[in-house]
Amino acid sequence: MRRVPLIMVVTSDLAGQVRGKGFPATERAERLEKGVGYTFTNHMIDCWGRIPATPWGPLGDLVLTPDPATGVEVDFGDGGAAERFMLGDLLHMDGAPWDCCLRHYLRDAVETLERETGLALVAAFEHEFHDGGMRDRPGDSYSLDKVRLAGAFPEAFLHALHAAGAEPETFLPEFGANQFEVTVKPAAGVAAADRAVVVREMARATAERLGRRVSFSPQVTADGPGNGVHIHMSFRDRQGRPAAHDPAGRHGVSAAMGSFVAGVLRRLPEIVAVTAPSAASYRRLKPRSWSSAFNNLGFRDREAAIRVCPVSDAPGADVAAAFNVEFRAGDAAASPYLQLGILVRAGLEGLREGLPPPEATSSDPDAMTDEERAAMGVVRLPESLGAALDALEAADGVRGLMPGALFDAYVMHKRGELAALDGLDDAAVRRRYAEVY
Repeated sequence: MRRVPLIMVVTSDLAGQVRGKGFPATERAERLEKGVGYTFTNHMIDCWGRIPATPWGPLGDLVLTPDPATGVEVDFGDGGAAERFMLGDLLHMDGAPWDCCLRHYLRDAVETLERETGLALVAAFEHEFHDGGMRDRPGDSYSLDKVRLAGAFPEAFLHALHAAGAEPETFLPEFGANQFEVTVKPAAGVAAADRAVVVREMARATAERLGRRVSFSPQVTADGPGNGVHIHMSFRDRQGRPAAHDPAGRHGVSAAMGSFVAGVLRRLPEIVAVTAPSAASYRRLKPRSWSSAFNNLGFRDREAAIRVCPVSDAPGADVAAAFNVEFRAGDAAASPYLQLGILVRAGLEGLREGLPPPEATSSDPDAMTDEERAAMGVVRLPESLGAALDALEAADGVRGLMPGALFDAYVMHKRGELAALDGLDDAAVRRRYAEVY
């Protein structure tokens, strides 16, 4: 069968879904210049493909313009069509960025950070996901046998990531049944979120070719640990030198990174509605579940909202180059651009105000007294998406973190998503999210 290669130009939207339009590869040069048409309300499609509400109705035209630096072409060698897509930016008809383009939102955040502070953000997204197409063997947490049971998937997935330029680092069997984790190398700013999109799409593409399904949903099974997205962050200064580490700082954290972390943690009870944006997300964010239930900093603590990650203690190790902090109160129901963008903007508030580095908790915050938590500025994160959205809407100054039309559009989108779940029990909620993420 003869074919004309099809290239998709896509965007990550408010639902964390990847949507766009395609064109024949023969038109690549023209589409790089002109893009493809798009409309405002496309951004309001929820994760189940509905539009419960929109501030724009049928009005508003945009251009989705592909970024050639993000081109992906992966041939799986199975005789099927290759994966071909480019990530794009949503522009007004005059070429100006649209308020609600999430890739632009992140780009503006990291450029503002660098312009004001001289700090360049380096980040990496670490994904957990559930493979629904393999046999479950009880007791296979972290086991070699779990990888064996996954068959061809791990190696085909790694091939796809390499071919797509995502630079995979590790693939490992996780604690939960049929759960895996994949990590990729860090990248600067927007490129880190681009890689996160590629990771999710290559996992889905690989699974489809093997006749199986994967899900990045934050809660797939009632008794499982849930799937998180952990974002590792560090800084480079204007000379390209590592700037997140100071051996004299508390836990090795530099003053700049300490203020950045303080800004994020101060805002986290409000912005968790953006980083963990599904009803299923809050089944995962609970105490003693190796996720995050409080806005605390932890030193090598995998239940902290932000943890200071381990680095080598060997003599002569280049600690500064490897040093990073890990944000853990997020998942793949969020667009990586919106998720990282709001973290950068919250952290920048901390830098502007010179907030002191937070003190790391040394015990389970859930076991602390109210007075102990208050003394450290530690609070329980919202326990449902509805409560999280209430906190987001009530917060002072939070609209400055989501400027233009973005804040109102996001809240409207998420309120509509919640309304679609009215009357459903936990099992039905988990099932609906697992099907689409």
